[in-house]
Amino acid sequence: MAGFRSPERYAAVRALADRVRELLPSERIAIAVDGVDGAGKTVLADELAGLLVRERDVVRVSIDGFHRPRSERYRNGTGPESFYRDSYDYDAFRAAVLDPFRRGEPVTPAVNDVEQDLRIEVPAVPVGEDSVLVVDGIFLQRPGLADVWDGAIFVDVPFEVSVPRGNARFPGAHDPDPEASTNRRYVDGQRLYVAEARPRERATWVFDNTDLDRPRLTVRADA
Repeated sequence: MAGFRSPERYAAVRALADRVRELLPSERIAIAVDGVDGAGKTVLADELAGLLVRERDVVRVSIDGFHRPRSERYRNGTGPESFYRDSYDYDAFRAAVLDPFRRGEPVTPAVNDVEQDLRIEVPAVPVGEDSVLVVDGIFLQRPGLADVWDGAIFVDVPFEVSVPRGNARFPGAHDPDPEASTNRRYVDGQRLYVAEARPRERATWVFDNTDLDRPRLTVRADA
């Protein structure tokens, strides 16, 4: 249980890891850890990977390593539609991660540094016969990407919790109100995603992360 903030959290993540292990136990599998900004996707993905690696090789990737350059992200304005449609280079993500992973070839976990707005080169990561690819990020079940996953986790948190939690990662004062104008691009962009992709309903597992100490795992009926 070392590294977990509570016994209840450890139990929930362990139950999730057990479910993931049951998927194609001797084959490569790709798992999405999806959810809105501030839901706790990265922490959960790291916790999950930390449990899975005890029995399987794990490859950890974040979609944040595939941001488009700033000039492309804002080419269609600063509104919600632009945030949803233009933030990430999914062709690069497929070419660097998904396609080589399926072939059992090394993957490149990132191509862009969003903070410096620079293309980067990082070492490739080898892939084994039964590796588990764990990818965290927003919009991972959008059309054109939803069907690439062997399993998808939706980290479920209301905007009233996720916005102040997410904003706390950045220096300075930020309005915690999801309806504030300063949050509109991001919150409404994610609302577009939820309406279009229905990620909560589509996900294999839903991980209610509202209470970080007492998360709840639910499983889709047909999973």
